[in-house]
Amino acid sequence: MAPLTLAAACSGSDISDPAPDPSPRFVLVSYDDCDQVLADLRAATERQVGPYGLGGGGPVPPGAAEDGARAQGAVPGAFAAGSPQRPPEHSRTNAHEAGADEPDLVKTDGRRIVALARGELLVIDPAGRKVVHRLDLGGRTTPDGAGDARLLLSGDRALVMTRQTHLHRPRLPGRSAPDAIRPGDTPVPSSPRTTLTVIDLSGAPTVIGSLTTSAAYVDARQTGSVARVVVRSAPRIEFPDLPRTPQPEREALERNRRIVRSAPLDAWRPAFEVRGRDGRATTYRTPCGNISRPRDGSGTSMLSILTIDLAKDAGDPAPVSIAAEGQEVYGNGASLYVTDSRVPPLRGRAQRPGSETTRIHKFRLEGAGRPRYVASGSVPGRLLNQYSMSEHDGRLRLATTTSASPGAREPGGAWRSESTVYVLVEGSGRLTVIGKVGGLGKGERVYSVRFIGPTAYVVTFRQIDPLYVIDLRDPSRPTVTGELKITGYSAYLHPIADGRLLGVGQEADTTGRTQGTQVSLFDVSAAPRRVGGYHLPGSSSAAEFEPHAFLYWPRTGLTVLPIASKYTDGKYTTGSEALVLKVSGTTVRRLGTVEHPKGDEGYPSPIRRSLIVGDTLWTVSDDGARATGITALDDRGWLAF
Repeated sequence: MAPLTLAAACSGSDISDPAPDPSPRFVLVSYDDCDQVLADLRAATERQVGPYGLGGGGPVPPGAAEDGARAQGAVPGAFAAGSPQRPPEHSRTNAHEAGADEPDLVKTDGRRIVALARGELLVIDPAGRKVVHRLDLGGRTTPDGAGDARLLLSGDRALVMTRQTHLHRPRLPGRSAPDAIRPGDTPVPSSPRTTLTVIDLSGAPTVIGSLTTSAAYVDARQTGSVARVVVRSAPRIEFPDLPRTPQPEREALERNRRIVRSAPLDAWRPAFEVRGRDGRATTYRTPCGNISRPRDGSGTSMLSILTIDLAKDAGDPAPVSIAAEGQEVYGNGASLYVTDSRVPPLRGRAQRPGSETTRIHKFRLEGAGRPRYVASGSVPGRLLNQYSMSEHDGRLRLATTTSASPGAREPGGAWRSESTVYVLVEGSGRLTVIGKVGGLGKGERVYSVRFIGPTAYVVTFRQIDPLYVIDLRDPSRPTVTGELKITGYSAYLHPIADGRLLGVGQEADTTGRTQGTQVSLFDVSAAPRRVGGYHLPGSSSAAEFEPHAFLYWPRTGLTVLPIASKYTDGKYTTGSEALVLKVSGTTVRRLGTVEHPKGDEGYPSPIRRSLIVGDTLWTVSDDGARATGITALDDRGWLAF
């Protein structure tokens, strides 16, 4: 067993003080044998188990876990097999980093569009404007639970990642078999199930391999033909129900500790069942030499990274695991980071500002080989999403918000919160803070972040939207070089040419009350200025919280975002509409909208994604796809799914 002492630095709130302060230290342990892995996992879990099991809310059934959250090859086969012609110009998934494609509902390589809808994989010929193939993926809902799916594409191969939640229906008093929940029953616990399906698209879609696991899908990234899939699993330990008759909780606690002390290693180490073309199943688990664990008592869940090479048939997913939690994933092709933001228990006293902590685990990626864990660290505060992280010149930059417990306010009524941007470097198994700038948006929280080269753009909001510009060229002394205050906020920032940023969010009045979708155009080539924008009163857009729903086409400035709801005539209405804008110079103007027809249920399914192939804009919902000319927005056909 080889312990690695890991340290990082935490921040204060003084913008002008770059000196890092010591952060909470923790040790990450790597192992040489399985006996030590089991001993440490048992000890860590025993410290956390309670009279009702793990999680504090009741028994944890087998497989139960906590709920979670670009290479495009030429396509032969049905679409111009053997043709030397290049595919039409086409958009790609709106991913954070160019070197790391992200899973989505729709993918295109210009010759075909592959979409997921209503439990099916559909292949669309954009030239012929027709659905040419369908593959049933087992349905989006099942009697045991519901799931959703995401897609990656490489040449003639697709990888579909399906996440399902299965409900456990235990035997209840007076009933001879598991039954449906009845009024007054204890809430039924659930467990995740993740399926990775490899599909050959060279002709009619054919499943050529699969992987199933009881671990919950977190996220994935793809570079070339290689996908890295992050999953998370809780201990598979079953604890008896605490009887309704009085029983001292101390006795139940001791009973559960004994159960933990006798649990086998595979109660923590998830299984990955792989089936190849021949249908034979092989089970893989993480070798003990590829498991690590923080030694602070929090390492009870298992975070695993799987490697799937779409250029090869299904085989060993080469899992690497750490006994830790994980919610957010950031990758750039060379590195993969997984973070865990948490708030410590109050333990009978008020939570101090800054008690939130984000832990960061870094893995190095080399070709199609097994990811290599290289370092961990921690910083105060909570991340918003993956856009709060960025690696540049080998350094990790991230932005967090620290706050007090809910309801805690400063004397003037403002929330006790502020945001900080950190710079960390890797060395000797540690991610260590070497610079920071804090005190951003006091009394507010981060709404969006974008790192572009050596510059960070951070939006905070409570009543007014400050857009901060931070110079990171000297990583040891980050400096705020600009600040712009306007009403409303931007929840997503998208870089475009000539020192400009597009922001998608909400307009708001001076009290912070939102007033509808707002697209803002910022000039950040010097002091930040808002030079243009468009406001759609009383509306909201999924692009605020799902960047994959946002489309920007640099060649023409075409910008498309779905509109989820509008407030008209005194009530909210949901529809299936995509707002089409054109960004040019310092202006943002409305070109029009694309609408989908009502489905079988009598109402339209919301437009989820937009993409461009050649001179055609495609908008996709669960009900179908519409083709629209990108210049005149002329209707070119509706394909019902």
